[in-house]
Amino acid sequence: MTSWLEHTVQAEVDAPIEFVWGLWSDLEQMPRWMKWIDSVKVMENDPDLSRWKLASGALEFTWLSKTVKVIPLQILQWESVDGLPNRGAVRFYDRHGSSIVKLTVAYGVPDWLAKLMDNGLVGRVVETTLQADMNRFIEYATKAKDSSKV
Repeated sequence: MTSWLEHTVQAEVDAPIEFVWGLWSDLEQMPRWMKWIDSVKVMENDPDLSRWKLASGALEFTWLSKTVKVIPLQILQWESVDGLPNRGAVRFYDRHGSSIVKLTVAYGVPDWLAKLMDNGLVGRVVETTLQADMNRFIEYATKAKDSSKV
C-alpha cells in the first residue's frame, strides 16, 4: 500500500503576478531554482505532459507528469502518470505589485517507509529544501525582473 506525504511552502515575490506566473509556468526553467530537479522536458506532442528527473546524491527518480488544471495567474496543478507517484499545485496570489507563491507537493511512498519517516526528520528535510527552492525562486525572479528593466 502507498501512503501520501504532503508539504506546503510559500514565499512573497516582489514582482507583479503576471511576471511571476510567466516565470513559474515555464516548466523547463524549474531546475534553475529547484535544487533536486535535474531536468524538465515538456513533450512536443502534448504540452500538458512533461518528463521530470529528480536527482539528489545517489538518489535518482523520473516521472511523467500531466498538468491537470491551469487557471492563469491563479493555479498550476499536476499529477504524475508514470514513475515516481506525486501530485501538487502552485497557487498564485496577487498582492498588487508583489505576489505570493504557494507550493504544495505530495508524493507516495510505501507504507513501511512512511512509518520510518513518521519521526518527521525526512519531512523537515523536504520542507527545508522546498523553502530553499522558493527562496532561490525569489532571487531568480528578482534578477529576471531587474534585467528586464534594462
